[in-house]
Amino acid sequence: MSPRQATARRAGKGNAAKELREIAHEAASCERCPLYRDATQTIFGEGPVGALIMLVGEQPGDQEDRQGRPFVGPAGRILDSALAEVGLDRASAYVTNAVKHFKHEQRGKRRLHKHPNRGEVTACRWWLDRELALVDPKLILALGTTAAHALLNRPIVLGQNRGRVIGLENGRRVMATIHPSAVLRMRDDAARHQAFAEFVADLREAVRIART
Repeated sequence: MSPRQATARRAGKGNAAKELREIAHEAASCERCPLYRDATQTIFGEGPVGALIMLVGEQPGDQEDRQGRPFVGPAGRILDSALAEVGLDRASAYVTNAVKHFKHEQRGKRRLHKHPNRGEVTACRWWLDRELALVDPKLILALGTTAAHALLNRPIVLGQNRGRVIGLENGRRVMATIHPSAVLRMRDDAARHQAFAEFVADLREAVRIART
């Protein structure tokens, strides 16, 4: 790469990063679906333009809604541990969700997670498409079926497609695995250990593919 090309590339990344910040600011006042009414705030993605991998989850959880960042709750700690296992610095990945508001049901003082419906996922695709275009990751890793559905625009059976690279019409590559919260839901320590090991293996393979 010539010095002129390198300069142009840096300028392009700088412009994309600036636009990404502007879109995040715009998303803060999003009312594209009713979920904004009960959520504390919009939880936009975070990470660098040109990230090796974009990690896409389902939606923010209780802690994310309170702290204003994606994957900072219990599932986020599982994700961070898995990233450490494969030697990938979270700061080099882009982390986001298919839906940007926390959907929940109030039970006393607790806020219980509820899965977003198709309309809510579709409405939020407006933001996800912009993240994808600006971040331009080498590989997109869908964490769970909701994220996979959002990215592929069709339902998939995770068990049949887990770990398989799926090409999109626009040339992007998507790979699907479980959501890290699934590790937490395992029935005992042995099952959690096995699920985590398999999640790490999927993540390691995703990193390998992204680097090719």
